[in-house]
Amino acid sequence: MLTNLDFSFYNWNVITGFLLKGLYFSLFLTVVATLGGIVFGTLLALMRLSGKKWLDAPAAIYVNGMRSIPLVMVILWFFLLVPFIIGRPIGAEVSAIITFVAFEAAYFSEIMRAGIQSIPRGQVYAGQAMGMTYKQNMTLVILPQAFRNMLPVLLTQTIILFQDTSLVYAIGAYDLLKGFETAGKNFGRPIESYLLAAVLYFVICYALSYLVKRLHKKIAIIR
Repeated sequence: MLTNLDFSFYNWNVITGFLLKGLYFSLFLTVVATLGGIVFGTLLALMRLSGKKWLDAPAAIYVNGMRSIPLVMVILWFFLLVPFIIGRPIGAEVSAIITFVAFEAAYFSEIMRAGIQSIPRGQVYAGQAMGMTYKQNMTLVILPQAFRNMLPVLLTQTIILFQDTSLVYAIGAYDLLKGFETAGKNFGRPIESYLLAAVLYFVICYALSYLVKRLHKKIAIIR
């Protein structure tokens, strides 16, 4: 079977015609979902750490609920339910963006909560002694330190997010994997296409993981 593999059809025209569009969307989805997930995840984390049950309870239900459901099911739910609710289709790409931001917010929330709780209580008391409000203390003292501590974990979650973008094939969004699949079907070489997709995903994720390890060592030295 291996002797029958033929990768000669992959050239620059195939890359520009099929793969780059999918790669751009996968990277765009990763960046948007990461930024949106961090923003909303931070809000959820602050709600859970507020000490107020009317804020903590709904945030906990949302986070635990999202983390208990497979991502592919959430993708399908949003793709089918959002158009039903608003009364018009929104497209696979927009649906994927909304889904990933909502889903990743739950995971980034737990990372943010752990990072905030890792800051010594003395830092909090020092800010309070200087007359800072809760918002000022959190914004100027706690969160900057927490972000530095959490940076390797946040980047690792981003790499996992990039891998998960391949699941948008379930709703027909044109991501990197869809580009490989389309090229394979057009040239009658699906096996070669999926093998090359696996290699590219591995190279990208391994390179990013290596950079994260280097960053983690630098942060450890700074500490």
